[in-house]
Amino acid sequence: MRALLTSLTVMTAISLSSAAFAANSTIGTIKAYNAKTMTLTLRNGTAFMLPAHFKDPGLKVGEKVRIAYDVVGKKHEATAVTLVQ
Repeated sequence: MRALLTSLTVMTAISLSSAAFAANSTIGTIKAYNAKTMTLTLRNGTAFMLPAHFKDPGLKVGEKVRIAYDVVGKKHEATAVTLVQ
C-alpha cells in the first residue's frame, strides 16, 4: 500500500510540475491585427487573443513575430508578442 501511495504521489508531482511549464511559443507572419478586439491572426490562420495589458510594439501586417501563448479551451491566449528581425 505504501509503495502504491508513493508512486501516485510521485506521478502527481511530475504531472503538475510539467503543466506549469506547458506554455507554447510560435513564430509567424501577421495576417491581421485588430487593436479593438485585441486579436492577432497569423498567415497560417491561427488566431490569438491578446491580454488586456498588451502594449502594441508597432505591429503591422506582414511582420514576423514570436508569440508565447497558453491554450485555454479552444482559444490561444497570447502572453507575450515580440517582433522578430
